[in-house]
Amino acid sequence: MAKNPESGHAKNVANFKRLITFIKGFGAVYNPSKQSITLNFLNPLLERASNAMNVVNSALSAYTITIAARKVAFNPLNKLATRIKNFLKGSDTTQQIDDAVKSLVNKIQGQRATPKLTAEQKEALKAKGENKEEISSSQMGFDNRLDSFDKLIKLLSGIPQYAPNEAELQLATLINYYNNLSTANNDAVSADYQLKKARMSRNDILYKPDTGLIDTASAAKSYIRSLFGATSPEIKQLSGLTFKAMPAKKVSSEVFITDQVPVR
Repeated sequence: MAKNPESGHAKNVANFKRLITFIKGFGAVYNPSKQSITLNFLNPLLERASNAMNVVNSALSAYTITIAARKVAFNPLNKLATRIKNFLKGSDTTQQIDDAVKSLVNKIQGQRATPKLTAEQKEALKAKGENKEEISSSQMGFDNRLDSFDKLIKLLSGIPQYAPNEAELQLATLINYYNNLSTANNDAVSADYQLKKARMSRNDILYKPDTGLIDTASAAKSYIRSLFGATSPEIKQLSGLTFKAMPAKKVSSEVFITDQVPVR
């Protein structure tokens, strides 16, 4: 089962709430000189952290929905592109036009224009002193697919022989479909931005050095140790309250949903 990458943040906030509950139970004896670990500071920090978690959860929900909607919207594109290519093959267009259409269809579908070299072919070229760099021709990014589809539509609009009777292949339908794809892609891009923005804000509240929730909790626990002693019953109460820092790599590269697109 895949690990929920949001669970660690939620656990930190939940444990911080429990820590405040214990501190309130200590009563007036809990009286630190450090202002940032007094209840007057801990309670607002918990509220900000809880709100930040709610914003992330809402943004994640919107992101999940728009990513799914975009995937559904793009699913028919590959087969549609194949139908367009086959229609032109059955018309009186020139080979040059057919090749131009085929090239754009390949880009939409992420197919290579030329076959990928085998290991034996690469070794043979090396033996001849030739090192051929192969550039990935898979252009399955949604922006790239949209751009290739737009180019295909514009190319078709200039081909007199492209006059299908099938409504789904006609230019007006293709343009409408392109506009729908563009909207779905823009919605997904916007949702992705909002999610990243929400996570950045949450991470700042939880993990910022010194003033974040993690360092504040650590400082409060240290004060409690000094207050009651490292082996006191009060400290044992807090033994289960762990606060985990976010790994350095995860701060800058949180990726939670893979939006893969099948080639065919």
